[in-house]
Amino acid sequence: MESHSLDELDRQLLHALERDGRAAFSRIATVLGVSDQTVARRYRRLCADVGLKVIAVRDGQRLGQDQWMLRLRCTPDSAEAIATALARRPDTAWIALAAGGTEVICMTRPRSDGERDELMLGKLPRTPHIVEIRAYQMLHTFFGGSDGWLMKSGALNEAQAAELRPELSRPAGPARITPEDEPLVRALERDGRATYPELQLATGRSESAVKRRLAALLASRALYIDVEYRPEHIGFPVGTTLWITAAPAALHSVGQAIARHPEAAFVSASAGPSNLVATVLTRSTAELYAYLSGKLGTLEGIQHIETTAKLRRIKQLSVPGPAR
Repeated sequence: MESHSLDELDRQLLHALERDGRAAFSRIATVLGVSDQTVARRYRRLCADVGLKVIAVRDGQRLGQDQWMLRLRCTPDSAEAIATALARRPDTAWIALAAGGTEVICMTRPRSDGERDELMLGKLPRTPHIVEIRAYQMLHTFFGGSDGWLMKSGALNEAQAAELRPELSRPAGPARITPEDEPLVRALERDGRATYPELQLATGRSESAVKRRLAALLASRALYIDVEYRPEHIGFPVGTTLWITAAPAALHSVGQAIARHPEAAFVSASAGPSNLVATVLTRSTAELYAYLSGKLGTLEGIQHIETTAKLRRIKQLSVPGPAR
């Protein structure tokens, strides 16, 4: 994978933050062989130029919570307004306009059955101009979530990537986020690089207590630190969602194979009209065609593929806004 607008150091910094989003600039600088000031300057520029944000994400799969991919077919003049309204919800992510502006694709991560029903059985069916709702429950993630797509880029060599592996303590219990954790988690959802004094202020807890609880949340994988950025600025402007039907006996092997493809940014088994959902990023429509007709199309066990081209991203992991 090559960048058309960023140089090697930019891509290395993005990959480093994907490895450990809370790593100190001094640590990243040592691994990359540059100064702290250079890393800080590049970081600020990436925030401004490619929409870089470092934020915490709740791992719904680890927490035992449902995750759904929704396809909302809308009248052409309403899709953007519906997508924008969905983007304001804290339980949504990866929202895009697709299919010529008549479809909204949305990931939702309800934290309770009530939250799920309020959206899927309440608000959406009663929303004017939504003419069809297709829901796909995510069953098993083959690639995505805490596995960052940039790991496939080779921006960092194996030794550099190993040096930036987060130092996580051994989990002391199951993955869970308690009501007392909510102020800490919400602060990190706004800014995954918030300092301990800032987290202390946000939570009203001592700095040592904040450090211990954050370490426990990360170790249990209830929470992970992720990065978001605009992939078109690193040379991959064509985002496509694939709705794949595989033979049941081949479902796992097909999912694993797609997860290894450099183009695949997200791959999950699903319950719904198809049994696999994947997001792929390519440099051009010609490259997308080569992928569909080549390595994907020749996989044994695939019975059907539907492709949906994304026209514009409305939301990735967080509501659009200024980056830290």
